[in-house]
Amino acid sequence: MTAARAHQSEGPEHGETAPAAFRQAVAALTAARTPGAVHLEPLPAPRRLAPHAHAVGASVVVDEEELADGRFVLLHDPHGQEAWQGTFRVVTLARAELEAEMATDPLLPEVTWSWLTGALEARGVQVRQPGGTVTRAGSSFFGQLGGRPPEAEIELRASWTPPASFGFPDVAAHFGAWCDLLRQCAGLPPEPPAEPDAPGIVPLPHRRR
Repeated sequence: MTAARAHQSEGPEHGETAPAAFRQAVAALTAARTPGAVHLEPLPAPRRLAPHAHAVGASVVVDEEELADGRFVLLHDPHGQEAWQGTFRVVTLARAELEAEMATDPLLPEVTWSWLTGALEARGVQVRQPGGTVTRAGSSFFGQLGGRPPEAEIELRASWTPPASFGFPDVAAHFGAWCDLLRQCAGLPPEPPAEPDAPGIVPLPHRRR
């Protein structure tokens, strides 16, 4: 288990001029623990989506092989935004390579979205105004590259509004659910849930490089 603290993005959005609720949320995020095999890295925070933002990148690495990667962005607008129905918004990305035949499954987009909702449910996380896209892409190779096997990738982009309690949301739980999703995308089994009866998630068969 590793902490996000050493990987927090730096910038004026974390200074004393930032709202207390945002600083508390960022502190909770940087103190959150990550599941095994998930490695964090700093990312520049986006400047145009909200007055205050914090971003973290992550990759799932097993035996020095990267199996999935993504990013987690926390946005805050003290005045709120109509589309959010709140003052905070989580914006995420998760992607991984697939076996080429897996990418042709017509149910893949719906199943991939269910992995996200399942990860949130397993953490007991509630969300408002969820939205997202699932994109699958495949590549075939010809000519001098004709000897390479086909490649396929799945990408999930999602955002949601985390309900705020005591002025700021339980960001650590949302971040943990996203890390769990990354592990699933990498084909790793979920770590034991906090509650024995929490729903499980079927891992995604991934392509070994």
